[in-house]
Amino acid sequence: MSFKHKVLILILLALITRFLGLNWGNNFFFHPDENNMAVALSKLSPQSLNPHFFAYGQFPLYLGYFSLEVFNLPNNFVNSIFVLRFYSALFSLLSLYFFYKIYPSLSFVLLLIFTPGLIQLAHFGTTESLLILTFSINLFLAKLILKKPHFIFFIFAAISTAVATATKISGAIFALPIVFAAIHIRSWYLIPYFLLSLFLSIALSPYSILALPDFISTMRYETQVATGLLPVFYTTQFQNSLPYIFQITKIFPYVNGWPIFLFALLSIPYLVIKNKKYSIIIFLSSLIYFLYFGQLYVKWTRFMSPLFFVLPFFASIFLKRFPKLLPLALIPGIIFFAHYLFPDTRLVASKYLVSNLPQESTVLSESGNVVNLPVLPNGLNINNYDFYNYDSASLAKSLSSSDYILIPSRRVFKNYELNYYQHLFNGSLGFREIKRISPLSDFFLNPENAEETWSVFDRPIIRIYQKNNNLTLDQYENLL
Repeated sequence: MSFKHKVLILILLALITRFLGLNWGNNFFFHPDENNMAVALSKLSPQSLNPHFFAYGQFPLYLGYFSLEVFNLPNNFVNSIFVLRFYSALFSLLSLYFFYKIYPSLSFVLLLIFTPGLIQLAHFGTTESLLILTFSINLFLAKLILKKPHFIFFIFAAISTAVATATKISGAIFALPIVFAAIHIRSWYLIPYFLLSLFLSIALSPYSILALPDFISTMRYETQVATGLLPVFYTTQFQNSLPYIFQITKIFPYVNGWPIFLFALLSIPYLVIKNKKYSIIIFLSSLIYFLYFGQLYVKWTRFMSPLFFVLPFFASIFLKRFPKLLPLALIPGIIFFAHYLFPDTRLVASKYLVSNLPQESTVLSESGNVVNLPVLPNGLNINNYDFYNYDSASLAKSLSSSDYILIPSRRVFKNYELNYYQHLFNGSLGFREIKRISPLSDFFLNPENAEETWSVFDRPIIRIYQKNNNLTLDQYENLL
């Protein structure tokens, strides 16, 4: 097969894996960050471009808003979701080109196309795909600067860095490749690069300055959550987690798939021996990013997303020597992408509840689980109980009056050691599991063992239990 034909196949595969399945959830929107951005975007108008939302910068919101305006589409919540998802898929696609320019290997691109974490982020209307793109652009421009330090490369880098910073303030760290390259060649262009980056970042996210008190308040809150100074229920999984070890065991094997993870580890000795100056810039930039974000109390998968390319990069070098193992490395990504072609597990669970549970049944479910299950109305009584602030007496009362129990995801039972879950799973509560609805597997890895956001947003495992032995209220209280 010719090189041209191989490239065309890769482009087709990239388009399929990035754009197919963007309507996951079938117009039920389960991702909280995506929803928050869409709400802010849908409130923008010609009269007010202040989003009143500062967890992220304004650039992606403005991009979505003006895109809807150009195509004369109503600026509502649903359209906001889909324009955000479209740009995530597009940015993910574009980043493949720049990663290829960084390391021109078709095997490397193929691994990136089927990297599960990159496929997932392309389907989320959030900022991660854009941040990955800006990082890839800066890495590529650093490569050009090392070869020929033209001023125009620093201009492009300033634009890229400004977009990253105007998307998320932490995106300023993507200046590192440019800084390292400029220091290596001793270029004074670094000064105008910083000045232009600052000016453009303010221009692209102006309300971070115009509404400075609101911006500072949000940053203070986000910083306190990220560092663990402000405990909230959705960061419980990070209690007693070990910096760096958590990411290595709970994130990278899942977002890359264990074959890529393993092949990357096997390639490290070769990379150390290779020791090219450009490889050192990639290594140092990625290492500093990992060392900073890896030590935070909060260790969400998305915090590591700019580094999702690193292990495929290492693995592609290993696979140069063992090309017959390449198909094995693609299996996790193929399986992961396929789940976007099937109905969301929450929709399948809702259909099951509607079709199989008697009307007027009482179902004990859980609140705080991203988004409550979209059960269609048929007379079911859904009790979304707050397990983050439970007491045994009220829970016992709820159990006594419930006919079924619904576990919408791993979010609560994996983070809280409650007698309730222990006795539910071993049958002591008098409920038996009648249905478990699971997505496609992670190729020998249990997605529920990963950092929770890997599965709870778009493919949770759902468990349904039916009461088969009604205990007394006192018995429930004793068990709890």
